[in-house]
Amino acid sequence: MGLNRFPRVMGMRSGYDPAEVDALIGRIESTLGRGARDLEPVTADDVRRATFRAKRGGYHETAVDFALEAFVVALETKATAPMRLAMAEPTGDMLREEWFETQAARVERVAFRPGRMGTGYNEDEVDAFLDRIVATLRGTTDYPVTAKEVREARFSTVLLRSGYLIADVDAFLAGIADVLDQRG
Repeated sequence: MGLNRFPRVMGMRSGYDPAEVDALIGRIESTLGRGARDLEPVTADDVRRATFRAKRGGYHETAVDFALEAFVVALETKATAPMRLAMAEPTGDMLREEWFETQAARVERVAFRPGRMGTGYNEDEVDAFLDRIVATLRGTTDYPVTAKEVREARFSTVLLRSGYLIADVDAFLAGIADVLDQRG
């Protein structure tokens, strides 16, 4: 039974085959020490190279791509992290902070596609807002951004010069708002 981890595309559109996506994420979670332990491990490069068949009513590609981007960061971090001594097991808080750090790194690395037909969000405004989100995730600001602010964020659009693809930014910020809900 599929877990429905991601939103589905609507109507007659095709998205990523959910069974293939779920299988890959199962292997990623196993590699990261969560979920089933007996699945074939994956590397960050395996995840980067992964492709999925198109399936009508499948998973929304952008949502899956952003999640996989975060998993790539987690896999790279795991690959370079020294083994922890058993007596220094991470606490729930430690894992939480690591997770928020992973999310902050993901915000720093996100690359939005350019807007189409000469329209898009003002890049400077979006970048400044992302900087505030990173500081919030890391707990290094006296003025944290709330999930509500992220959901209600508005940026001016630019015409006939480079801007960020509006759908990319909106989809990414929707995911980050969910992350900030957990920051609490």
